[in-house]
Amino acid sequence: MRGLFAQELLTMTNFYGGKIMELKIGKVKVLVIQGDISTQDVDAIGLAANDRLWMGGRVADALKRKAGEDIETEAMKQGPLNIGEVAVTSGGELTIKKILHTVVMGQDLAPTTDTIRHGTKNLLLKADELKLDSLAIPAFGTGMAKVPAQESARAMVEQIIDVLLGTNNLKELRVVLHNEGIFKAFVEEFSKKFSR
Repeated sequence: MRGLFAQELLTMTNFYGGKIMELKIGKVKVLVIQGDISTQDVDAIGLAANDRLWMGGRVADALKRKAGEDIETEAMKQGPLNIGEVAVTSGGELTIKKILHTVVMGQDLAPTTDTIRHGTKNLLLKADELKLDSLAIPAFGTGMAKVPAQESARAMVEQIIDVLLGTNNLKELRVVLHNEGIFKAFVEEFSKKFSR
C-alpha cells in the first residue's frame, strides 16, 4: 500500500506528556495523539452522535461542559438525522469555529463498525466541504457504547485513508484518544496499513 498511495510514516515521538504518531496521507498531515480533544488548536472538532443529537456520550458530554449547553440545543434543532448525516454547530465557548456531530447510532446508542465507517467518511467529507483547515476527532463508539478500540480503529482508519486521499481543503487531521489502550489500537491499525 505504501508505494501505491505514496503514504509515508514519518515519526512517532512524545508530545505534551502524551504520545503522538505523525503521518502524511495525500496532502493531509495526520496526528494520532493521546490527550484531551477539547484542548486541541484546530478549526473544528468532530464527534459521534445519536440520531436526535443530544450530547450524552463521554466526549460529547465533556465538550458540552466546556463549550456550553447551547451547542446541544443548536445540534438538536437539526435533528433527527439519519445514520451518517452530519450536523454542524458553532464551537460555543471553545476557541474552535465549529463542532461537527456525525450520526453513528440511533436511540439504542449501539453503533456498529458499519455505522462508524459511514459516520467517519461523511464527517471528513463535510469538513473538507466546509473548507476547514484542521479537524480533531476521537475514537467513535469506544466510550459509553463500549465498541472495542480495535474495531473502532479498523473502521475509522480505513475511511480516514480513503477520504483523505481525495480531499482538497483539509490540511490536518488529529485523532485524539483519551487513553493509552485506545491510542495503541489506532497506532497499530495505522501501522498495519503503512507496512504493507
